[in-house]
Parts: sequence; structure tokens; C-alpha cells
Amino acid sequence: MALMALPTLADLEAARDRIRARVRHTPLLPLDVPGAGDARVFAKPENLQRTGSFKIRGASHFLARMSADDRARGVVTHSSGNHAQGVAAAAHAWGVPALVVIPEGAPQVKIDRTLAWGAEVVRCANTSEDRVGTAQRHASERGATLVPPFDHPWIVEGQASVGLEIHDDLQDAANVLVCVGGGGLLGGIAAALRTRGSKAQILGVEPTLAADASESFATGRVTEWPAELVTRTVADGVRTQALGVLNHAIIHASVDGFVTVDEDEILDAAAWYVQDARLVVEPTGGLTLAAYRRLLAGDGPFRLRPGPTVLLVSGGNVDPDRLRDLAVRPLPS
Repeated sequence: MALMALPTLADLEAARDRIRARVRHTPLLPLDVPGAGDARVFAKPENLQRTGSFKIRGASHFLARMSADDRARGVVTHSSGNHAQGVAAAAHAWGVPALVVIPEGAPQVKIDRTLAWGAEVVRCANTSEDRVGTAQRHASERGATLVPPFDHPWIVEGQASVGLEIHDDLQDAANVLVCVGGGGLLGGIAAALRTRGSKAQILGVEPTLAADASESFATGRVTEWPAELVTRTVADGVRTQALGVLNHAIIHASVDGFVTVDEDEILDAAAWYVQDARLVVEPTGGLTLAAYRRLLAGDGPFRLRPGPTVLLVSGGNVDPDRLRDLAVRPLPS
């Protein structure tokens, strides 16, 4: 495939400057992961953002790049929840009308919090075709701007601020593990680290039940999985059916590989965060810890490189019933 050029460091740093006052520079929190010995392991807790996930970064940057006239006509997006909240919060900050298309099956807590930011919510069937089609129709009817969840340079540049922060705080990171759905976060972090000159091993992490990005990386072309497959995973934040085209190009050029993890591993990791690390983490946020445990055990084709490891915690928007289950889930010995 013809590889797309990476965003420049100037692009990414300008994007961070645009959103600096609207997002939190989340810290790197040391973790005492069982079995890791003296290894230095850090969580990058994007669950501590105002909306409970990293998605506010890309959404805020997209709205910052829009013209005043376009903002006045409003925005429309589609999302299973975290991008919905990001767009709703960013629109609230700018005083912009927002409509969000949320598919059936999304956690109620994410719907409620999207409404709390003042956005209008419309439901649809849980397929990419229905989500995109419904959002496009409403945007056209209103003359509003469609804010893509992940496949857009402005979104990727906003998410890349996570990678710039990681490099600012830990220039000698040896391994960086990032969950992946549509690829905006992984692509943005990888672009930021590579343009800063980082030699860290960057690994994407997916559920085995929704491993379309892993397949796309292996084949070199974007592969779409049916909705009935990707919706099987408990990690609702990565139920996208395919990588974005732009994101795939960046990932293909910048990422070292992928690790896939099973459902019990995801829930065990999220439960450990809740019980032992005192962090409220949704199942998607537990993906990277689950992958780290696999790497510690020597499973799969990759090995941890000597040096510090960063685990991206993507979000903490978890339904109360799920949180109760995680709080009492027996942890592996």
C-alpha cells in the first residue's frame, strides 16, 4: 500500500497548544503489577479527563479548527459513548449545538453523561452503516458539520497530545501499549512518539473477539469485521468494525505490532485497577494491562523491551452494575 505521510511535529504541537486549556495533562501513575518484579510500569489514566476518556482531546481540537460560522450551525457525530461525551463537552464549551447518534447497546452511563453536557441524542442500530448514515442525514438536514469519531487529521492530531505528554514525562519509555478501535488514539500516540524521536516499542491492543485492526495490520489493508462479531466483546469502546484509512496508514508506518486478549483477561485487568490500583476503569481501559500480563508470561510473538512501560488507560465510563461486578470479581492468584 502507498503509505501516508506522518503528521509533522509542528502539526502535533500546534494542536496541543490549541486544546491545552481544555484538557488535562494526565500524570503517569506508577503501578505495582503482580509478577512484574522491579519493572517500572506506569498507567496513563485518561479516565481522569473531565469526560472520563481521551476522546475530549480530539473533539476539542476538531471544534477549535472549525470556523466560527461552521460552529454556529452546530455539529453532529456518532459514537458508542466516549466520543459522544467528548463532542458534547467540547460543544458545550464553545456554545455549539450538538446532536449525537448513539447505537443501541451502548452503556446507559455514557448516554446519560452525553445528555448531561446538553447534547441531543438519537439512537440507531449498532452497525457502522446505520451509525454513519443516520449521522450524515441529520447533519445534512441541519447544515451542521459531521465530526468523525476517529478518521480525520484534526481528530488524530488532538489525540496525539497523549503521546506528546508521555514523551515529555518519560522520554526513556521502552514499551507503550495502546488500545485500538478506529485507530485515532493509537495513530496519534504513535505519530507523536515517532516525530519526537522515540524508539519505544509501540503495540496496539485489541480483544480477540474484535481484532479487525490486528488483521488489517497483518495484511496491509483495512479489513472490516461484521457488527455481529465486534459487538461480542465486553470492551464496548473498541467495537468499531474497521480502522480509519488515515489511521491505518499512520499505524502501518509507526507501530511495531498488535497483542490480542480474551474477555476474562480484560475483566481481570479492569477488576485489578478497581480493587488494587483504586482507579475506576471501564473494560476497554483494562485492555493494555491484560496485554502487559500476556507479555510478562511470554505469550505471543512480542517480548517486553528492557525499560519503563506505559499502559494507556483509555477511559473510566463504566455502568454502576459493571463496576459492582468488577469490585467483587475474584482476582487471579
